[in-house]
Amino acid sequence: MSRASEREGRVKGTVITSHFGRTDGSFSYGPMAVARSVARTGPTRGAEMRAVVIKAFGDPAGLEVADLPAPVPAPGQVCVTTEAIGVGGVDAVIRRGTLAAHGFREGHLLGSEVAGSVTAVGDGVDTSWIGRRVWAFTGLSGGYAEQAVAALGDVLALPDGLTAADAVTLGGSGVVAHYALERARTAPGEAVLVRGAAGSIGITAVQLAARAGAGAVLVTTSSAQRGARLRDLGATHVLDRSGDGGPDAPAGVDVVLDVVGGPRLPDFVDRLNPNGRYVAVGVVGGQPPADFGTRLVANFRRSPSFAAFSADTVPGPDRQAVRAAQFADAARGELRTVVHEVLPLDQAARAHREMDAGRVFGRIVLVP
Repeated sequence: MSRASEREGRVKGTVITSHFGRTDGSFSYGPMAVARSVARTGPTRGAEMRAVVIKAFGDPAGLEVADLPAPVPAPGQVCVTTEAIGVGGVDAVIRRGTLAAHGFREGHLLGSEVAGSVTAVGDGVDTSWIGRRVWAFTGLSGGYAEQAVAALGDVLALPDGLTAADAVTLGGSGVVAHYALERARTAPGEAVLVRGAAGSIGITAVQLAARAGAGAVLVTTSSAQRGARLRDLGATHVLDRSGDGGPDAPAGVDVVLDVVGGPRLPDFVDRLNPNGRYVAVGVVGGQPPADFGTRLVANFRRSPSFAAFSADTVPGPDRQAVRAAQFADAARGELRTVVHEVLPLDQAARAHREMDAGRVFGRIVLVP
């Protein structure tokens, strides 16, 4: 079957743009933009690529494979032919339409991190990058595609021994876990609770806390099987989603790293020891309840600290330095990544169904 025949029935890129897109004949998916001159070995202007876009907000059925113009890197950017694409929780949040008020529109091209080989560079980028295997952050769009572009400052060469799938499993999540624990001023001997530990952020945080000498590493998860896997990664106590870990679990903790948020968040604030620190890095379980502030103030005499944390507040060079160190550790086997499943790009909807059902341990990776 010819490539053209294989693509019959897919949406043509000329009718799909993201909220960053333009209608003047050029295309921009998030950071993607057409440059006036590039050095390349990859697709030329006018070439097409397969991508996955949001046809309709809501459930995963709204994701659709589309033929779009292949991106051309703008000055300071590189184009990556993707080998692996990370599927993250924020992708599901965008797909549901939760962030529509922030400018996301139907037609949005999902994906924020990819790994593969550089096939073109924009003005101002050394052509020696062409052919290198890299990890790249594409923003909150542009990753679910055969080619993606990223600013050079968001690109990192992969060390020998690290697969593309491992890179997109660790690349973004590892930095969040590192700086969240740093923001919490985690000290050796303290009890750390990781809420939502089955995702890639939580899995990395468990390992980092254990390596840093935490006195106890508590995790919340949905099953005994997952609990056993988390113990193998460094957890010392396994709690159910309500926070019950049996009589052996510490009653209080010094640090909570929370990926979940949602209505039970205040219950975990209540677990903080005096001078405890709570760092929220995600709300995949929804927003906290309306009385969250009241619950926090109710703990006033124990001097709790609460912070919402985004790695966007960390300078780019600092993020890249931590990421490079973590990639090196992973290549040596000193930091473990967990790839839940590898699926073809055109099965992105299946990947999202697995996430929505809570069946993912680690990260799903898409491959073109």
